[in-house]
Amino acid sequence: MVEVYRTNVATQKQAKFVLEQLLKIFPEYLINFDLEDCDNILRVESVSGKIEVVRIAALLNDIGFFAMVLPDTIEV
Repeated sequence: MVEVYRTNVATQKQAKFVLEQLLKIFPEYLINFDLEDCDNILRVESVSGKIEVVRIAALLNDIGFFAMVLPDTIEV
């Protein structure tokens, strides 16, 4: 399962800090940022199943950042 978030994380330094915080709580997730994207994408992947969407957004909020899950889209 993969969840994609729009964030206000703007720099590599901020991204590194957020990744460290997320991996402390979710060490089983594969997490990365795409700061080249206009939405400053946070990508979270779980090979074992469900992703704790609300907890991830809440953690970013707690450390001073914004995160919103982007809806799944089907390309035709």
